Amino acid sequence: MSIYDDMVTEYAQKLGTSTSNVEQEVMQRIALAGLQRGGFFDHAAFYGGTCLRIFHGLPRFSEDMDFSLIEKRDDIHLENYFPAIVEEFKLAGHEVNIVKKDKKIFGRVESAFLKENTEAFDIKFQTKKTVKVKIELDTDPPLAFETEQKLLIQPYSFMTRCFTLPYLYAGKMHALVYRAWQRRVKGRDWYDFEWYVRHQIPLDYQHLKERIREFSGEVVEKETFMQLLRKKLSSTDIELVKQDVMGFVDNPHELDIWSNDYFLQLADMIVFK
Repeated sequence: MSIYDDMVTEYAQKLGTSTSNVEQEVMQRIALAGLQRGGFFDHAAFYGGTCLRIFHGLPRFSEDMDFSLIEKRDDIHLENYFPAIVEEFKLAGHEVNIVKKDKKIFGRVESAFLKENTEAFDIKFQTKKTVKVKIELDTDPPLAFETEQKLLIQPYSFMTRCFTLPYLYAGKMHALVYRAWQRRVKGRDWYDFEWYVRHQIPLDYQHLKERIREFSGEVVEKETFMQLLRKKLSSTDIELVKQDVMGFVDNPHELDIWSNDYFLQLADMIVFK
């Protein structure tokens, strides 16, 4: 068996979940290994829901891999690291293709929340069906964040530079309040918000404030942000929130308590760094 197959078998036994979710997670870990071997994390850091799942045990699956440069530069691009990713998958026993996302489709379907200079690609290969992972790099990032080195031991032992939890939290809260999907709600944002509150992670407001300023040009103070958050939590159709996240969690009954009032009470429990 290949390294890839061994990892799929091991994670399937550990997670007890569907093969497609397991294969996506294995692909994510192999992609991280390739990026590390190629030197990507000298210039960039991992953030978002997949980072939270892989390194902090978030109990929901995540399809996308989000990266940010650690400083504003115009000479670092994901394409520079494709050979390292492809080689890592070869070593693990699989051939992959990396395909650039169509920006017109990507922007219309997903949201105006995505910045124009974000690079987005799919890593995919064909088994019984196409398995793919989307990777994105913000090449002009909001700054004022901290990172740390986190260890993975498969497919080999390596370190990944990641946002620390207070800054991961800030990115999530920005998405929760400002994401502008048409006719859809990203319930996964709500799920992650609940996780941060439950684990008493402090929210770094300075980074959140910087993210808001970079994306919308607004300078929003903490009290105003909390008003916007409460408005979003009280007015969104909670059934749509549940529908979005349902396919990403193993135990749908953990959503039974979800209501607008439940999330408003969670908002009262936010701890700021």
